[in-house]
Formats: sequence, structure tokens, C-alpha cells
Amino acid sequence: MTQIQVRNLSKVFRVPEREGGFVASLRSVFRRKYRQVNAVDDVSFTVAQGEIVGFLGPNGAGKTTTLKMMSGLLHPTSGECRVMGHVPWRREAAYLRKISMLMGQRSQMAWDLPPMDSFLVHGAVYDIPRKQYESTLDELVELLDLKDILKKQVRTLSLGERMKCEICISLLHRPQVLFLDEPTIGVDITMQARIRDFVAGYNRRYGATIILTSHYMADVTALCKRIIVIDHGHILFDGQLGELSAKLAPFKVIKIDLDREMDGYDFAALGDIILCEGRKVAIRVPKKSAPSVTDRLLSEVPVLDLTIEDPPIEDVIARAFGQRRLGDVTGDASEARVPAAESAS
Repeated sequence: MTQIQVRNLSKVFRVPEREGGFVASLRSVFRRKYRQVNAVDDVSFTVAQGEIVGFLGPNGAGKTTTLKMMSGLLHPTSGECRVMGHVPWRREAAYLRKISMLMGQRSQMAWDLPPMDSFLVHGAVYDIPRKQYESTLDELVELLDLKDILKKQVRTLSLGERMKCEICISLLHRPQVLFLDEPTIGVDITMQARIRDFVAGYNRRYGATIILTSHYMADVTALCKRIIVIDHGHILFDGQLGELSAKLAPFKVIKIDLDREMDGYDFAALGDIILCEGRKVAIRVPKKSAPSVTDRLLSEVPVLDLTIEDPPIEDVIARAFGQRRLGDVTGDASEARVPAAESAS
């Protein structure tokens, strides 16, 4: 079942600009100059119920603007969007009760009060039945290990503790659709892993639909089978994570541990050398050449251990971000872009 449907969604901002200095400042009072910024340009995709989709792109690509339109915080310049049958920017109460948007750099809690007070306010705003509120809060407190910090002022919490509380308050009303914008930003590796585990568990338990933006590829690879790559407001790719790797990184990485150093051996003749330090060597080779290069290494150098790996997904995404159009890499942007309806099924 389709939960989110976006068709030809666009958002154009009118941004004032002027040169520096007093004269320019005075001139702008009477005649201000503007330029148009196409933050989101003709974006279309669908998301199925219960799906976790990674929404990726560099800073300024249009990710957060798209999420704000889907959550109803922004009105689009043109296009359509329906989430669970609702038009988000109408901000109907029935719609707002079913969604939640968590932004890693924004706080929903009162800075000088303990989290518990903000939780109570949230429960009152959403008119959550008392028994449901208490059972959900108890469940979230246990899963996120919040018991010892509920009575502390928010300002005294560490970033990791605050992020856990932000997740808790976002889920108290048991939303069916989650928009997560950098939920693990700034927290340590251990906390990132705990947040990822929690998000995956919430998805399994409640069948929630989740759209996730993150610059931490561990978040994406752990949670998302499907990703959408956006840059300069345009969707560059919509499909399976493995498919992106195959399109943008048609090579393998061969890593070897040597029995002894081979200073005179020309590893560069086999492929691109990624690492060559003492007895450790890593070579990037075309995918089709990996078997023949492996055979040659095993026969010509003293190999203790050899592994053949796909390139890190960070490298794959970085290559995608480096192109205005996916067709610049693949030769045909239309082939690289997977129809949204097929991706959601």
C-alpha cells in the first residue's frame, strides 16, 4: 500500500542579496535585489507503508526542504503531495496526529525544564489517552534508557541524552510516518548504533513508514534497502542501495596481506593502488577483471590472506554527489533513475 505520494513537487525561494558596505545597504532600502533559488525542482516518488527510505544528498541538495513540505511546515511552489491520503500543508489535526518530524539540530523541549515536563505538554497537545500515554512512555523510557535523566534540566544533558529524549517525545503519540532529519548528528558511535537499533525496532513493531536523511552512511546501510539521492533539487537516483553501487562503482577492491614485503613488484600494473604499506596492499580493479587479477596475485606474490570486497558505500555516494546528473557517470540518466512506483512495490 502506498503511504506517501509525491508528484512534481517544487519549491522556489526568493532570496534578497546585496553587496557589502554602507552605500549598498542604503541602496537596498529603496531597491532591493532578489534572486530565485530552486530548492526542490520537480521531485516525484512514492513510499510504501512500512518502508524505510534513505533520502540522501549533500548540504543544500533539497532534502530538508522536501521533508518540511511533506510534514506540512512549508507550502510548495507547485506540485502535489499526499501522505496517508492527506495534503500535508493543510495541516489537518487528523494528519498531524499521525506523523512526527525529528530534526537533529532542533529541540522540541523547554531548555530550562526537565524532559518529563515537555513529555507531559506533548501528551496534552496531542490529547493522548492517559493509559496509552503512560504505557508508551514507560516503553520508550525502558528502550532508550531514560530513567536517570527524566528529572534533569534539558540544558544539563549531553547531546546523546538530549537526542534520546527528542526521539522519545517525537514518538509519544505513536506516529505512523516518521521524517527523521539527521537523527544521529553529533552523537558518538555507540549512541548512533543504539539509535539505529531503536528506529529499526520501532519500524518492526508498529509498521511505521520512515524517511531518513543522514550523512552517516552506517545509518543508511543499517536501516535502508532503498535510497533516493537528490542534488540541486533534482532526484538523481531512486532504487535499491546495491543497485547504486553497481551503477556508480563498477569495480572491486582486492585487499591482500603479504608474507613478506615486495618492493620490486609493480602492483600499479594491476589496478589503482589504494593502499601499499609494508605487507598490506589494497588495489581497486574493474569488476570484470577481479578474477584474473586475483589469479595473478596468488601465483606471483606470497599471499597470506586475500579478500575481494565491494567499494565502501561512502565512496559510492560521494561519486553520486559529485555529479549534477547521474547520466554524467552512467551515460544515460533515464536508465539510472528507477521509476518510483516500481521502487515502492
